[in-house]
Amino acid sequence: MNVKHLIDLETLTTGELMEVIELANAIKADPSAYAECCRGKILATLFYEPSTRTQMSFKTAMLRLGGSVIGFDNPQNSSVSKGESLKDTITVVGGYADIIAIRHSMEGTAKAASLYSAAPVINAGDGGHLHPTQTLTDVVTLYHEKGTLDNMCIGLCGDLKNGRTVHSLIKTMSHFKGNRFVLISTPELTVPQYVKDVMNASGCRYSEAASLAEAMPMLDVLYMTRIQRERFKSLEEYEKQKGVFVLDREKMQLAKPDMKILHPLPRVDEITEEVDYDSRAKYFEQTVYGMYARMALIMKMLENADRKPLPRQFDTHPCRCSNPNCITSTEAYLPKLFRPLGGDMLLCQYCEGRSLI
Repeated sequence: MNVKHLIDLETLTTGELMEVIELANAIKADPSAYAECCRGKILATLFYEPSTRTQMSFKTAMLRLGGSVIGFDNPQNSSVSKGESLKDTITVVGGYADIIAIRHSMEGTAKAASLYSAAPVINAGDGGHLHPTQTLTDVVTLYHEKGTLDNMCIGLCGDLKNGRTVHSLIKTMSHFKGNRFVLISTPELTVPQYVKDVMNASGCRYSEAASLAEAMPMLDVLYMTRIQRERFKSLEEYEKQKGVFVLDREKMQLAKPDMKILHPLPRVDEITEEVDYDSRAKYFEQTVYGMYARMALIMKMLENADRKPLPRQFDTHPCRCSNPNCITSTEAYLPKLFRPLGGDMLLCQYCEGRSLI
């Protein structure tokens, strides 16, 4: 692969993405053939935010490739609790490990980490922004289960505003021909404008729906998500949104016989347990596909990994990002990096938030 860091799946060409998907399928078919591929290599997992599947999937992937794992799953057990900056943590760990997977509650953290890491950085989720390896899991699952990544009607349901998995999946699937999206959410939880901009730029059709039952008959894939309590400012706001969309046996009767149901997990109450026994439910198999997807990604990223000297200084913009959850709001030393959007509008290169000059 021609990228050192994986911050956004968008940085991979379609050809590179298909290489990872095909390698994941090859590993799934014969795992023992890849058991020594990362012997002597070290993965660091830096999880500033709780995780079960993503963290354990990364660890299992590296161990099954013959490598080793270091890191933390609670920043209170590290020097972060003493006030250590992200820059210092990453600079040190980048000297210990061959590759780093980082998860953080602040948007743009993985991009920030990549500025200071000698080792390749993988974004394992940054706030409500992106989750590229979950998307890689999703496309590996879809390719295996549907035999294609083209010409599908994909429904996305739940918290589409804060759902980083949703944002990443739309961005990736909009590059494959003939795909269209049905966005199923309350008005308060619809996708951010930058995601709609991606669909508009790619000419990808999409519609918005307020009813899961209404959308079911047209879908080839249903991507369910939970309402994320941790992303709401108050319990009252969360209570207004939870339980609005629930997938149950009655709604499944409206779906196509070959529709596939995906979910990044964990679920709360948005899919009833009776749906688990429907052959179209693939969310538990999806977690296993994710392990193979991460094995393939680690192998590909380590193929051409370099440790070139890192720049010590960066050009910085006088403007500040307007997104309060952007990593630049807490790590004040970070250079302010923007791309012009035209007129007086700038796009933050960390979190993709929009700001006026």
